[in-house]
Amino acid sequence: MTRQPALLNRLTLLLAAASCALALWAPVQAASLTPADEKNVRTAVQGQLAAFAADDADKAFSYAAPNIREALGTAAGFMAMVRNAYPVVYRPASVAFLKPESKDGQVIQRVQMVDASGDAWLAIYSLQREGTSWLITGCVVVANKGRMV
Repeated sequence: MTRQPALLNRLTLLLAAASCALALWAPVQAASLTPADEKNVRTAVQGQLAAFAADDADKAFSYAAPNIREALGTAAGFMAMVRNAYPVVYRPASVAFLKPESKDGQVIQRVQMVDASGDAWLAIYSLQREGTSWLITGCVVVANKGRMV
């Protein structure tokens, strides 16, 4: 039982840090990524979404960067956190990818999502390159009051 509050405290700190980092990206203009990088960034996010849809915790966790792995510890803990804190990411009714933006080796991939109730959301993923792969370093989800594409 004492592990759960510690996990929630680490998760809260991680989400706060990710929110602050992503807030810094808001005014950034899109830097040029190669078409291959754009494809690989999108593939990483799509792969994780597909793993959530299949309830494959190990596969979903494999797309997480070391900061996420360290903060959450296990694939099961990661899946439980996403299921509870990010239901639209866990089970989106629809998704639309926007063009990724890059700066200093980090990439922001915005994904418009609609949940099962028809509410629109914007998932803002941050990713970093690890070798030849792109790994997800964080995700913030906000209500999307703008127009869906």
